[in-house]
Amino acid sequence: MEGIARLLLHDKPSGIILSLRSREKKYAAVLAKENDCTYTHVLKILDELKGFGLVEFEKEGRIKFVKLTEAGEDVAHELEGLVRYLEKSQEKIEQDKKNQ
Repeated sequence: MEGIARLLLHDKPSGIILSLRSREKKYAAVLAKENDCTYTHVLKILDELKGFGLVEFEKEGRIKFVKLTEAGEDVAHELEGLVRYLEKSQEKIEQDKKNQ
């Protein structure tokens, strides 16, 4: 597994992508707090995501906001679906264990 798959299948990058799905404007410090991550680590992840064309930055005054690109929206949508599927699968496994 290389490249973008390797990046997105880690907890912090996927959390950042999913955090950006909300419509409110966010900047790196907010993403760091939401994902229990250091600001420096978030900047590194955002640079990688930008390199893959998934996020872009918009500067408003002194603040640099982060937003998903169209491709980033698609990835976030699919990632959200995968998370939902895995959570349902886990619930089913736990329910099956209780019923045994």
